[in-house]
Amino acid sequence: MASEDSPRRQAIRHFIRGNFSPAPLYPLKGMWYFATHRYLHPLLKGRLIPLTLLSVCVLVILFLTAYLPIVAFLALFHYRGSAWVNGTFFILGTGMLIVQVVFEGMFVDGTQVDVFDAVLVGEGYEHLVKNRRTVSEDIDESDPYKRLGPRDKGAAYAPFSVRQIVEMAILLPLNFVPFVGVPLFLILTGYRAGPLINWRYFQVKQFSKKERNDFIKTKKRRWEYMWFGTMYMILELVPPLSMIFLLTTATGSALWAVRIEQEGQHADDERQPLNQDTPTYTDEP
Repeated sequence: MASEDSPRRQAIRHFIRGNFSPAPLYPLKGMWYFATHRYLHPLLKGRLIPLTLLSVCVLVILFLTAYLPIVAFLALFHYRGSAWVNGTFFILGTGMLIVQVVFEGMFVDGTQVDVFDAVLVGEGYEHLVKNRRTVSEDIDESDPYKRLGPRDKGAAYAPFSVRQIVEMAILLPLNFVPFVGVPLFLILTGYRAGPLINWRYFQVKQFSKKERNDFIKTKKRRWEYMWFGTMYMILELVPPLSMIFLLTTATGSALWAVRIEQEGQHADDERQPLNQDTPTYTDEP
């Protein structure tokens, strides 16, 4: 029975691998990895705490000044409590947009680069990081972060994208639509955000613009980036922790880059013919 079920099980596994992706889990995996790897903890210091306080202040001001008027407007065409829910997401989305424009690119991006590179080094992919920055060869140094040299010129975890900001501002009113508006906003903005928060991977791979676009636009990766970006957008709407999630998502992005590398290596191994020495028949005794 086991041998008869084997092809069926293989077909099921192939279907799951082809149609379902663990990509949206990686921002969550990044949280656990960040929490359990102490070499990443010093990166929480510095500007992150004051920036978290600033982002909270932005949200407090928005909720105190704009929340009730927006809810009152939405109550004109919403059902019962849905005006409160949609109004909340609209304020959170607006706050995220302000924080991204004012704070993230200028103050957090460099730290995200260090997180991404340190995780790659810690996972044994320092050869990729060496394409962009120096990595110490000191084998006695167990801290991957301390092995990193200065950041390379033009290093960017996620490049500032005017197009993304404009699209997010245009899509914000989707949060006014009852029931389906919030999910649509998260998915559509996540579609754009996905490739941007894996940008450092493209840099360490030294992709040209064409190679990067071809990689992103493959059917498999296009949907994976959308769901990865959607989970990122959800986490960024959590008010007190959104700035911390910037670092844990960078960790998850690096772990996903490791998975992509492993998938590529596995595919290469499957394409290679078996180099086995088979005995040659001969009539000689």
